[in-house]
Amino acid sequence: MQFALEYTDTFGGEANYSWVIRKEFSVPDPCTDRMVVLRAKQELGLTGARCARDSWGDTIVLRPVGMCQVIFIDAI
Repeated sequence: MQFALEYTDTFGGEANYSWVIRKEFSVPDPCTDRMVVLRAKQELGLTGARCARDSWGDTIVLRPVGMCQVIFIDAI
């Protein structure tokens, strides 16, 4: 499965996009949400970083703890 991710800063808790990193990656099918999150964090160099996780429909949202940043993960 193919996924796209956006990694950006926040302002007032909302995505700010003063800078953004966009990447695409793949995970073998079938995959779990946990596999997708671990791979996305690996792609961004955040392996081992604690994140608060939320879901908005098909989008997985990660907020690294202690950082004013957000990651959006979408299937493509």
